[in-house]
Amino acid sequence: MITISLCMIVKNEEDSIARCLESVKDIADEMIIVDTGSSDKTKDIVGRYTSKIYDFQWIDDFSAARNFSFSNATKDYILWLDADDVILPEDVEKLKTLKETLDPSVDSVTAKYNIGFDEYGNVTASYRRNRLVKRVNNFKWYGFVHEYLAVGGNIFNSEIGITHKKIKHTPKRNLEIYRGKLEQGAEFTPRDILYYGNELYDHNIYDEALEYYNKFLDSKQGWFEDNIRVCGKICDYYQSINKIEEARKYAFRSFEYDTPRAEACCKIGFSFLHEKKYKQAAFWYEEATKLEKPKDSWGFFNDSCWTWLPHLQLCVCYDKLGNYKLAYEHNEIASQFRPNDERILYNKKYFEKLGFS
Repeated sequence: MITISLCMIVKNEEDSIARCLESVKDIADEMIIVDTGSSDKTKDIVGRYTSKIYDFQWIDDFSAARNFSFSNATKDYILWLDADDVILPEDVEKLKTLKETLDPSVDSVTAKYNIGFDEYGNVTASYRRNRLVKRVNNFKWYGFVHEYLAVGGNIFNSEIGITHKKIKHTPKRNLEIYRGKLEQGAEFTPRDILYYGNELYDHNIYDEALEYYNKFLDSKQGWFEDNIRVCGKICDYYQSINKIEEARKYAFRSFEYDTPRAEACCKIGFSFLHEKKYKQAAFWYEEATKLEKPKDSWGFFNDSCWTWLPHLQLCVCYDKLGNYKLAYEHNEIASQFRPNDERILYNKKYFEKLGFS
């Protein structure tokens, strides 16, 4: 059976750190907690779980702090988490099984990172990350913000989920770090350009965000999944300001990087629905229902686009086109995914009055 070092970097996480450590205490053989300058009770709380607490002077570089945490690990594999992550009981059991059965030739284990949820607790957005890595390989973190762990070798894609439950928000921290680096004359990698664009977008600085997004796409050095996601975000922006043709251009551009995704098809469908072009909208929503979600992909996915959303929108389109039978059928399919959705229940009553049940 393998042994696991939990490695974390924290700062002022008194509201969430106990929840995180409690969820992983039966998995980790040691806990390495690096504090980057807490002024609250974080270190006191951590002390209930481990004595291996290290101080690290913050230098606006997340990778430096994470690499320091990794350097203190002593077990076979390193598991890393953020303070607002938790491992749910069913995933704890999967991790326990993995500890007992993992082939020691595996260099890294990926897990699903569940970051979005609907009102029923269902996962709506997720992507993969390398979560458990072999210590002796000395894998390193790169990037001062939105850092990534560079791994290689034998990688195993697990079905374990890490659940993100954000409590604390630090809205301008990353944006300020990026701007500080620009002022210092730092040369941004394509990845830095992308994530700086994301920070600008999230702070509603759209003109500058689009400038950096297009710079990222035009570099032709981006990972194809990032290219697809950027196209989606630019599309969303243009739809929000009613520049529908410009929005569609970026949805179609995403097809250049991989086979069409349900997210893009739904965006195109929505653009035609907005223009009351119901036949065209129905075509693209139908396309979304036919696609198979890529297996073991590391990209970002909006699960609603791969399940209930296109069917609910097809209900609207076919109703507008006068094909009530098809509209009813798609509403029924949507209800299999979201049986308590108020919109779907409203549609059910509507169709009952039309004689469908």
